[in-house]
Amino acid sequence: MRSNRIRVLVTGIAAIAIGFCAETISRERTPSKKDPVAIAVAKGEEWLVSVQGKDGGWGQDGGETSYVRQGERLESTGNDVANTAVAAEALLHTGNTPNAGPYRESVQRAVRFILAHVDKSPVEGLAVTDVMGTQIQRKLGPYIDTFLTSKLLAELDGQMGNAQGNLRVRRSLEKCVAKIEKNQLKDGSWNVAGGWAPILGTSLASQSLYAAQAKGVAVAQMAMAKVDTYTMASAAPAGVGGSGGGIGAGSGGGVGAGAGAGVASGSFREGGPVGGLARTEVSAVSAGVPLYKRAQELEQLSRTEADRKKNATAINSIEKELSDPRFVAGFGSVGGEEFFSYLNISDSLHRAGGEPWHKWNHEMTAKLLTMQNEDGTWAGHHCITGRVAVTSAAILMLMVDREPAVPVASANRK
Repeated sequence: MRSNRIRVLVTGIAAIAIGFCAETISRERTPSKKDPVAIAVAKGEEWLVSVQGKDGGWGQDGGETSYVRQGERLESTGNDVANTAVAAEALLHTGNTPNAGPYRESVQRAVRFILAHVDKSPVEGLAVTDVMGTQIQRKLGPYIDTFLTSKLLAELDGQMGNAQGNLRVRRSLEKCVAKIEKNQLKDGSWNVAGGWAPILGTSLASQSLYAAQAKGVAVAQMAMAKVDTYTMASAAPAGVGGSGGGIGAGSGGGVGAGAGAGVASGSFREGGPVGGLARTEVSAVSAGVPLYKRAQELEQLSRTEADRKKNATAINSIEKELSDPRFVAGFGSVGGEEFFSYLNISDSLHRAGGEPWHKWNHEMTAKLLTMQNEDGTWAGHHCITGRVAVTSAAILMLMVDREPAVPVASANRK
């Protein structure tokens, strides 16, 4: 009789424990009705997973023409590495890895898609894919696939769940890092012409090297030093190129003055071949929009506490610019370039904390929640209009304050 009572008691305790665990898991995977950010992120994730291709990749717009600009035709079709990498990173930052999380299978398929392209790519040259002419390449530069892939692989390093998977990711990451190092331009950037906003490519290339180095990958110190020098020169106070600061002239800064100026109106220096294509070093900001340039500078200059102390003057100057709604508006409407710039700014301000971060995050969160479409997507209103890249960037932005505010190097160092 006593043993029966004990058995019943143990069974009851186990049932309570299982119920508690199930409730906890349910809470983790089901957004609270009182948390609009969690709801928005969950809707965005669900849409991304729903439009993932059978091959594991994503394309420009989830297979459909963007409805933001009626009558717009897709600039590219099929699935590509860049869109797949940023979508996979969005899933990664919402708690999914190749071996954990409700969307782990989507991450697994995405990683296989990306690694297959990296494996096939030649050792020489900057490209990791032979798929060219995609919308995101036309806007962020022809090698944005390499930069986004390198950044994703650095974050995935050590998270594959098995030794073989980790080894394959590490080797692919090392291949990407070598490509990026070898093809850095003389001025320290990766502002390869052929895109509307190549400065964002430079930002992602630098971030990927920094993250890879933090994971123990050998990264040439010269490459890191050169991009630091480029950024510090670019962020120099007024007097080195007018009131916009940095390289370039006038309040618009960069290549061509004014918010609408195109890349074609600037000063270029011809370089050697990159991946078999002629390359051009873009000497300053992209598209004449200082927002993109400042976003790159702020992220680069504020990575560690030591960086923030050393670069306090330049950082404070950029923070003041961010208080001007006209400056934050970028090109004038919110396109994909604005989303990626806002993400850089959010990451940077979050690391430092304080009033600038809280003000920025409050305003940006409200903006993003208002801009989300009923189907859970976000879409750019110019240039990068594709919903995959923009939705992924929006999710990453909304997740910034839900992740530890620590430097990448400290968070990931083994």
